[in-house]
Amino acid sequence: MKFCASLAFSDPRHFREIAVTAESADWDYLVISDHVVHPEKIDSPYPYTADNEPRWEAPAPWPDPWVAISAMAAVTERLRFLTSIFVLPMRNPIAVAKTVGTLAVMSGHRVDLGIGIGWMKEEFGLLGQDFHTRGKRTDEMVEVMRMLWAGGMVEHHGRYYDFDRIQMSPAVEGRIPIVVGGLSEPALRRAARIGDGWTSDIHSTEELRGIAETLRGYRQEYGRADQPFEIFAAANDAFDVDGYRRLEEAGVTHLLTMPWALYGMTGDSLTEKTDALKRFGDEIIATMR
Repeated sequence: MKFCASLAFSDPRHFREIAVTAESADWDYLVISDHVVHPEKIDSPYPYTADNEPRWEAPAPWPDPWVAISAMAAVTERLRFLTSIFVLPMRNPIAVAKTVGTLAVMSGHRVDLGIGIGWMKEEFGLLGQDFHTRGKRTDEMVEVMRMLWAGGMVEHHGRYYDFDRIQMSPAVEGRIPIVVGGLSEPALRRAARIGDGWTSDIHSTEELRGIAETLRGYRQEYGRADQPFEIFAAANDAFDVDGYRRLEEAGVTHLLTMPWALYGMTGDSLTEKTDALKRFGDEIIATMR
């Protein structure tokens, strides 16, 4: 199992020191979330809480994920980075391909692009993107980005994106992993069909076992059962080595967690965060390596 610390709602001024500490404590990933703005009035229902209200208030920090990852990659050598998730269809695929491709090359290919189709219609409107076609556009966007990352002259004539021959340089050596988020059947099918992995919200071990089985079935259906596939998951009932081994057995390959919350810390201070990263590294990661 690999270990991923989420920086959601953390002070971005702490990120570089957190990254240095995480690398020294043998963490595998830091995870960055994505929103551009927080409208004062949000009518769109948040899909991951019982009351459909977001888990955060307007002042919660949402730094640009690619700027944040760039800063952390510059002070580390091994640590990888995942967006969980980046709301892809709020953006233009050519612009995203340029940003992520450049970051992959300059970081030594330490970036995983975790994507989702989003839930906040208001944010789509502010960025000039159609909310209702976001799922179908996401599929086409992934096709466009992978084509551009491969290098050379390429063209694309699709339903939503159309361009004659262009070349994006520098090309990306190898594959930028694309990890797909979402809990609906279309989201899970998208992960199985075009993704290199899937990323979760917060679930029980048994729920994750069922999702992993569903994903295996879809991947078999799409003829992709023999291709590598990773499951990034946060569990609400696993807090020690035994619990994490049960998650492994259930099919989880990457644990998502906030170690400061696990140890009862508020996580408001940089010291709390770095202490928690080190403690988890000593107590859990070193034991499971």
